[in-house]
Amino acid sequence: MVDHTSKTDRVLKILKIKKEESLREFYIPEYIFEPELEVEKLSYTPQCPVVVFINSKSGGQLGGELLITYRELLNKVQVFDLGEMAPDKVLHKLYANLEVLKLRGDELADQIQKRLRLIVAGGDGTASWLLGVICDLKLEHPPPVATVPLGTGNNLPFSFGWGKKNPMTDRQSVKSFLELVMRAREMKIDSWHIIMRMRAPKEGSCDPVAPLELPHSLHAFHRVSSSDPLNMEGYHTFRGGFWNYFSMGMDAQVSYAFHSERKLHPEKFKNQLVNQVTYAKLVGSQGWFSASPSHSSSWNFAQLAKVMIMRRHGQWDELEIPQSTRSIICLNLPSFSGGLNPWGTPSKRKQRDRDLTPPYVDDGLLEVVGFRDAWHGLILLAPKGHGTRLAQARRIRFEFHKGAVDHTYMRIDGEPWKQPLPKDDDTVVVEISHHGQVNMLANPNCRSKSIHDSSLSHHRDSDSSDSSDDEQTEEKRKFGAADTFKYPLEADLSHFS
Repeated sequence: MVDHTSKTDRVLKILKIKKEESLREFYIPEYIFEPELEVEKLSYTPQCPVVVFINSKSGGQLGGELLITYRELLNKVQVFDLGEMAPDKVLHKLYANLEVLKLRGDELADQIQKRLRLIVAGGDGTASWLLGVICDLKLEHPPPVATVPLGTGNNLPFSFGWGKKNPMTDRQSVKSFLELVMRAREMKIDSWHIIMRMRAPKEGSCDPVAPLELPHSLHAFHRVSSSDPLNMEGYHTFRGGFWNYFSMGMDAQVSYAFHSERKLHPEKFKNQLVNQVTYAKLVGSQGWFSASPSHSSSWNFAQLAKVMIMRRHGQWDELEIPQSTRSIICLNLPSFSGGLNPWGTPSKRKQRDRDLTPPYVDDGLLEVVGFRDAWHGLILLAPKGHGTRLAQARRIRFEFHKGAVDHTYMRIDGEPWKQPLPKDDDTVVVEISHHGQVNMLANPNCRSKSIHDSSLSHHRDSDSSDSSDDEQTEEKRKFGAADTFKYPLEADLSHFS
């Protein structure tokens, strides 16, 4: 039985959107998502058609409120709750439908595909999830993404000028945000592929390594290059991608404690300010400010891993890690821990003497920074403060061998996990390599810098893809945004806020 009242209300709402000029530029007809529906003729072409993804569990109650407001202002079929529909399913279906309509000669479908922009509201983990999906689609013209700050750190939105405070959810605030999205400029940033190989642990606190204990952007993968020395029975392979940072050590330990506490007591984490205060308390309670002798071996990174970096194509070098280093950050964007910049801007003398450059987000290089403790971290609050600049690299390889501890902590774009380390003569390998670029939307006060916006003071190797090293292996073709790169039905969505 057809619900005529509901259908009538929907038609009236669509007519209202079309008449309101400030909203009609973002409108997408329903038939674009469902080609079997009757084609809807428009007297104009929307200048900025948008598809909106919202993590309704992010930001306490704000995610749900934002979902309601966007659905009131736009065609409801344009706005998706990530708790109900994964972005890979939405975008696979949308682009398949657009191709069908274009074959039928639908000019509106062609224009929508060319002008489409995406909005994602959630934490950095939510934004990274969507970016991974876009990478795996391998579109000729991938849509640029605007990020709504709806998490605790909000490093991705802050890097591109969207702020770091949770947004207002009223109609006027959302309208203003949509106007900013229409005026925003496109900006490319590097994508980074990460692959981790380890022998499945037989015992210990991390046994077994369940998929839900790892970030959703890092998942099990069984096909490995035949040339890989760890391609042997008993080894597990995990892979994924990141756009902001990969870190190991004490910062990831604090983040892990925060996420664990929030999972146990979600009712205590409804407010961004309260979340940030709780996070600050955990910094102290986890030993960031002082290290007891019993923790020295597990916190000094130099005793945990051998680090190899590739500064130039094809040349691996061992990176010397100071003995006091307790945290290492591989940074792509100039925002970490709620807007701090660990790399800073090297002086011209340091650039010359150490072959360093400013932190461009599209130059195929990661900035590698080390920290000793929280006192060292506080220097970031000072003007021009920065961590210990260790290197800039095109590829990075961490090799963990048997040591004094059985685990460490790691984090990708805000998502932490507890990583088991070898107990016998085994090796845990984490390798990071360049994997193309994605398109972001940036506001005028964007903090990120493009290599194309400035003239470089010295020659840079333009080959950032490292194409000769297993480029065609399956694990590098995808981040995993298909069936395995999605929220499981039982997943706790607050993990991504």
